[in-house]
Amino acid sequence: MNRQFSLSELPVPLVYATHRIIRDCNGAFAEEFGYSRAELINTSFSKLYPKIADFVRTGKMWQAHMGPDRIYYDERIMARRDGTRFWCKVTGRSRLVEDPFAEAIYCFEPLQRPVTEFVQILTDRQRQVVTLVAQGKTSGEIADELGLSVRSVESQRARIMKAVGVANGAELIAWFTSQG
Repeated sequence: MNRQFSLSELPVPLVYATHRIIRDCNGAFAEEFGYSRAELINTSFSKLYPKIADFVRTGKMWQAHMGPDRIYYDERIMARRDGTRFWCKVTGRSRLVEDPFAEAIYCFEPLQRPVTEFVQILTDRQRQVVTLVAQGKTSGEIADELGLSVRSVESQRARIMKAVGVANGAELIAWFTSQG
């Protein structure tokens, strides 16, 4: 028997959005962020980011790197209603590759990675770089994704590794994933 499910019945945090405006979300999503569904419907995703600059930067990355399969994913720090921050893996699927935000569905999976004071004092760019390094991306891939030169990415990596006291990329990934 084929049973149809509505978005509200699904147990994972899901959102349907048009042009980065939340048009529908389920209870799991609203609960994760500390809001009711009614408080989120027809509001911008920007209210869920620690800073508006994070919202803008993420949007530019998604637009630039949405693949032909219309899927994109990243890991980022988001903000709950009470101001607490948490790491989250976001996977989005767009209906239109030429306009990824026209109609999209997103899944927000909270990660068991603490947002430590040290991670919070990294610059926004350093957080982006270390997150992409932890995803196994090369300096070239990171440079392409962030619109930087490979040399700039390597310089950022070197500064981060020196700041946290690690000697190589593997140690940086281990530091990042076991932080806390």
